[in-house]
Amino acid sequence: MASAPAYNSWMFDRLSQWIGARVLEVGSGIGNMSCFLADRELVVLTDTEQSYRDVLTERYGDLPNVEVVDLSLPRIPVEVSHRKFDTIVCLNVLEHIDEDRDSLAAMRSLLEIGGHLVLLVPALPAIYGTLDKQLGHFRRYTPRLLRSLYAEVGLAMRRLEYFNMAGIVGWFVAGRILRRKLIPTGALGVYDKLVPLFQLERLLPRRIGQSLIAIGERSS
Repeated sequence: MASAPAYNSWMFDRLSQWIGARVLEVGSGIGNMSCFLADRELVVLTDTEQSYRDVLTERYGDLPNVEVVDLSLPRIPVEVSHRKFDTIVCLNVLEHIDEDRDSLAAMRSLLEIGGHLVLLVPALPAIYGTLDKQLGHFRRYTPRLLRSLYAEVGLAMRRLEYFNMAGIVGWFVAGRILRRKLIPTGALGVYDKLVPLFQLERLLPRRIGQSLIAIGERSS
């Protein structure tokens, strides 16, 4: 999503109130969202791919508060296993992991009491299509499934809401009807320019969306 800066800013704006000072980002990729976190007291950026970690190190390695670590959930590396964070940010990552329940439990174990898991996952199983398959998604989530998973691993659900209503139709058409395997860069650019319009979804009393935001808290 490097070519969608407005979308990234919109996403972070919806999540920022839950993000504290000591942050672990799971699945940082090349750091499209990491730039919003880099001014925190401590930021641990992670990814499973060495090439992405190299990019993260190049972009953020000179900052004394930033570390880059190899993390492949549900395994927790020794570099972070002894630490406790007040926030774990996991955006569009959990759907790539077959063992999602165990991964949620692993993230909970790294949170201090009162710490927050800031999670964003794809929603609406009905729009699962070729784009999801190509991206390596095992599933799209429902509110009921997330509530169940959070309860199983001991996370209290503090907020659960849909995000990005405007993306539903485009994802369905591209992935279910046209059976595309890639999002056209041009289409993504047009979408990014329309983000100020899409942000008006916050005025709707009830809505659905392409994604779900689920804020969990380790309360005990």
